[in-house]
Amino acid sequence: MDNLNIDLTYSGIAALGAGIAVIGAGLGIGKIGSSAMDAISRQPEASGKIQNAMIIAAALIEGAALFGIVTALLAVFK
Repeated sequence: MDNLNIDLTYSGIAALGAGIAVIGAGLGIGKIGSSAMDAISRQPEASGKIQNAMIIAAALIEGAALFGIVTALLAVFK
């Protein structure tokens, strides 16, 4: 019975970690999009460069979030 409770505790902590990773990624991508739109409105001639930088930064954030989710899943299925 105690072993089951410990496994459920690890699963809950891992699920919490995965949730925090996803929330952080969402906030980061939202901030990038907001800042990119502000920059494009100030300098429309540089929109191509800004969009490229925005896409690269968003991909890096998604990679970090995916790493957090995979780490959490590995903690659950150890």
